[in-house]
Amino acid sequence: MNPVEIIVAKRERRALTNEQIEAMVDGYHKGTIPDYQMAAFAMAILFAGMEAHEIIALTNAMKDSGRVMQWNANGRPKVDKHSTGGIGDKISIPLAPLLACVGCDVPMISGRGLGATGGTLDKLESIPGFRTNLPMEEAQRIVNKIGCVITGASTELAPADQKLYALRDVTGTVPSVPLISASILSKKLCEGLVGLVLDVKCGSGAFMKTRSAAQDLARTLVSVGNMSGVKTSALITDMNRPLGKLIGNLIEVEESLAILKNQGPNDVRELTLQLAIETMRLVLGSSEEDARNQLENSLASGTAMERFERMVAAQSGKLELMGSREVKSVLCSDSAGYVQGFDCEKIGWAVIDLGGGRRKLNDPINHCVGVEVLIDVGDSVEVGQPLFYIYTNQQASPHCRDLLQTSVHLCEAPPLVGSLILERIP
Repeated sequence: MNPVEIIVAKRERRALTNEQIEAMVDGYHKGTIPDYQMAAFAMAILFAGMEAHEIIALTNAMKDSGRVMQWNANGRPKVDKHSTGGIGDKISIPLAPLLACVGCDVPMISGRGLGATGGTLDKLESIPGFRTNLPMEEAQRIVNKIGCVITGASTELAPADQKLYALRDVTGTVPSVPLISASILSKKLCEGLVGLVLDVKCGSGAFMKTRSAAQDLARTLVSVGNMSGVKTSALITDMNRPLGKLIGNLIEVEESLAILKNQGPNDVRELTLQLAIETMRLVLGSSEEDARNQLENSLASGTAMERFERMVAAQSGKLELMGSREVKSVLCSDSAGYVQGFDCEKIGWAVIDLGGGRRKLNDPINHCVGVEVLIDVGDSVEVGQPLFYIYTNQQASPHCRDLLQTSVHLCEAPPLVGSLILERIP
């Protein structure tokens, strides 16, 4: 069957065989199938969907286009977490060393900012010297020695996915649950994992805007992950409010360090703990009570912070040389009411307007700019009350200030404040 016949089969919702999917991915990776045919294939998947066995075949084909990490048995399960991205989401930074303290190894492959959301690698590069492009062998050595690493995906890992993702980005085929699932899981399966916990966000600051869309993605990821031999579960979390108080690269690292020092905002701390507890439940069989006790002891004793410092040093970072926030200005409310929620995506775009993110792939980043959120859902706000601190060495543009001002949704009566964690997908 040639590529055109495969596209027609998908359009007519005929299930593809593993061999057909493997041939399509292998041909595209090697250049024998051109961009326009692969773009048509991706578009057919976007409209017709895929069955579970087809997503597994696509995932494995992209995984097998490169190398897979091999581990010597040391009694420590290899685990990771993946977030679908949100405003203020810095959970990976404290989570990796925290899990390393309780008997897990964490070979965490992270990414850069996507749209309005910041990326873990961009945040960690606020630490002078921190290397995020480690070769596979060095990343494995750091995990074996320290228990955790946070690095970017090298060209050795799932190169077919990297090529297909770039094509999807310019052909309007990013919002496809089968393609999203195969992309996420192909990279995670390359890590040689035993367990994977997913943080699937929904709301104004998330890729999935509705809870039903987040549920659809979470169920697909969990099902395909488990059927691929990795113990997988997901938490669906609310992204109609920023996570934590600090939005930006350097200041999100500062907030992460506060968590590792047993301080920091309650929402960041609790989500970090809940994702760690879920991981320990999956791979260690821990009860929630025992897991929480171990994790809180690791924070209170300073061992989690010490583990993070060792990881940073192994990746050539120098915490003591971190810069400082830019000059602070204040944005005040022009109306009164109760905070009902946020348009979190606008806050993300405001940080990008300050220079804290990219509009184009090669845009430089000013790691020291950002926004501090001074209010929370349910708070009473008066006219003239400070809403945000803006950190920038230049005057914030009118567009930036308007984005922040209109990101806060006020109502007349105190609203119900929902839970950060909406549900668990086992």
